[in-house]
Amino acid sequence: MTSTRTVENGVNPIFVERWSPRAYDESVLSANELKPLFEAARWAPSAYNAQPWRFIYARRGAPAWQTFLDLLIPYNRGWAQNASALAFAISARKFIPPGKNEAIDTGFQSYDTGAAVAYLVLQASLAGLAAHVIAGFDKQAAKQALAIPDGFHIESAIVIGRRGGAGKLPAELQARETPNGRNAIENFIAEGRFDFKDA
Repeated sequence: MTSTRTVENGVNPIFVERWSPRAYDESVLSANELKPLFEAARWAPSAYNAQPWRFIYARRGAPAWQTFLDLLIPYNRGWAQNASALAFAISARKFIPPGKNEAIDTGFQSYDTGAAVAYLVLQASLAGLAAHVIAGFDKQAAKQALAIPDGFHIESAIVIGRRGGAGKLPAELQARETPNGRNAIENFIAEGRFDFKDA
């Protein structure tokens, strides 16, 4: 793997080693192999401990696999078809606060579900798997196909599997099958007040 990523500021290497490949090896994962990923998501931080996240998944070879794959836009379907599992991260828009009886809008469900997805993705990397979070799918079709009720929002799709060779990808994607860089922290942190050059 060629990468220009370097560990800086004392961060654990797991954060730098994790990346989002598109080349997968078409292997099958068992439900038990996926459970640690969802267990990691379970322990994500959550305001009021509301835990608004829900995950619906399909494994390669299972009856729902093609349904999940068909929900992706053609560009993503082209490479995700070689993965071992597809999941959709969904958030509950309402929760019942402690000491109350009525459900209210959370306002933080996307934030908390994003944290759960990040935990899932890091656990995948620790387990020798790869996970690629995508937004390129048909949300309306997914809501209907997956029987998602009102009051829930589809946040993202997640492609999960074992890394494969870049040769399985179209030529234009082969060159991109490497970890990308990140902005320096100086570009997104400020002490005391909002002070960013891109504002």
